[in-house]
Amino acid sequence: MKHTISVLVENKFGVLARIAGLFSARGFNISSLAVGETEDPTVSRMTIVSEGDDKTLEQIKKQLNKLIDVIKVVDFKEGDFLDRELILIKVAVTPKTRPQILETIESCGARIENAGAKSLCVEATGDQTKVRTLLELLRPFGIIEVVRTGRVAMDKSDKGFKPEGKPEVNE
Repeated sequence: MKHTISVLVENKFGVLARIAGLFSARGFNISSLAVGETEDPTVSRMTIVSEGDDKTLEQIKKQLNKLIDVIKVVDFKEGDFLDRELILIKVAVTPKTRPQILETIESCGARIENAGAKSLCVEATGDQTKVRTLLELLRPFGIIEVVRTGRVAMDKSDKGFKPEGKPEVNE
């Protein structure tokens, strides 16, 4: 089963290595990892997507919470969060295929970031299904290169995902 975990951590050297080490020590593969600064520059958010059984995930969450630099851990449940991924695709084009590729890109809500004589660089953001669909539709034309971010996720509720003791901002 796939799990999406959001972890607030202190923005310090070595935190990523310690957290990745916890997963590898348990034999849990990380299929997607995105890390970035939050609205507070001293705090980073890690979004980790991993596959495994619920029992092992519970152990990992408990061990994450024991780490000194970890502020908060949330295991997102399906439907309770928004998730997005960014993909850049360089696809081969010819004068004959260009119109068809442009139509495909437009129909998927993607956009062209760079156009050359023999290739187009396409950017898209969306959930995993949208990103995968665009990739599969462009594959027959000849994909030259793909770069993807990991999944980022946010709780759908009205409250923020804040460290304990920090005020919520509701205006």
